[in-house]
Amino acid sequence: MNDALLMALYAFLGAAATGLVGAGVLRLIRRRSLTASLAVIAAVAVFAMLAGTLAVAQAMFLSGHDLRVVTTVVAMAAVVSLATAILLGRWVVARSRELQLAARSFGEGGDFTAPDGPAIAELASLSQELAATSARLAESRERERALESSRRELVAWISHDLRTPLAGLRAMSEALEDGVAADPDRYLRQMRTEVERLNDMVGDLFELSRIHAGTLALAPCRISLYDLVGDALAGADPLARELGVRLVGDRVEPVPVEVDGREMSRVLGNLLVNAIRRTPADGTVAVAAERSADGVVLSVSDGCGGIPEEDLTRVFDTGWRGTHARTPPAGAGLGLAIVRGIVEAHQGHATVRNIPGGCRFEVTLPAARG
Repeated sequence: MNDALLMALYAFLGAAATGLVGAGVLRLIRRRSLTASLAVIAAVAVFAMLAGTLAVAQAMFLSGHDLRVVTTVVAMAAVVSLATAILLGRWVVARSRELQLAARSFGEGGDFTAPDGPAIAELASLSQELAATSARLAESRERERALESSRRELVAWISHDLRTPLAGLRAMSEALEDGVAADPDRYLRQMRTEVERLNDMVGDLFELSRIHAGTLALAPCRISLYDLVGDALAGADPLARELGVRLVGDRVEPVPVEVDGREMSRVLGNLLVNAIRRTPADGTVAVAAERSADGVVLSVSDGCGGIPEEDLTRVFDTGWRGTHARTPPAGAGLGLAIVRGIVEAHQGHATVRNIPGGCRFEVTLPAARG
């Protein structure tokens, strides 16, 4: 074996032995400070070089003076390397502690603010991820607060709306039981009306619970919007006649869609009933359906006079009924929330905007394939 290969072998063996010892030390102190780990890494690098150099020096039979010179130079390099590693480690640890303190704001319900000053790439990337997570958590907290407020309003309104028909049913049943009802048939008809109203409210609550739980089962089939709108107009016509509202559906294209006919009929029914009840007598409710760049747009326009701009974003919230709608015929504010839930289950979206004299609810659905 020539001298060059022999010196390389000695250097490798000396450095490898030092590296194995350093790996063992790192494993023992893996739960300690980052400063200690950096110091060990620097020491391993320097002592590996020292061990390799000494092994080669012994193999070359250097003089004692030359060996001391080499050892002194390498030792000074080791001291400088260890001091540098400790200083860098303390700086990195200080930055990580600042990041740790800033991250505590998550647990206290606050927002994350990255520490000032430069940081290594990994800590800077971690700060960016924490900031993004903080923004998402803030949005989640805001949505949770809005949902909780909506739930409280819903419970209050449902309790009020249930109490009214139940009180009427109790009074009418007591009158029938005591034989003091002047017109028992009229009482029975009124009781049936109140029972149907209660049944509708319970049905809306059940539908909304399925939507929120993600258990709304759809059975989509290919159907023409012309037929869907025609059936909905026929179902809403008696209420429109009773309230003196005209229904118009002459801008409906026979556009095919793949939807659950029963659920979409409920969407149209809820939109039409909502529009009819908020349109004054001699007003008009218009239904239109046409193709668009996003798919198919189904719209219901009414003559309610418009919705305040600050309320437009809350129209589809659970329990929202507006300031002028807190009367028993307005329901519990579930109809439009059900509309949004069903439409989103069909991969569509529902919106509302003001138009001259009223507002327009628009439902956008994906166009049928083929």
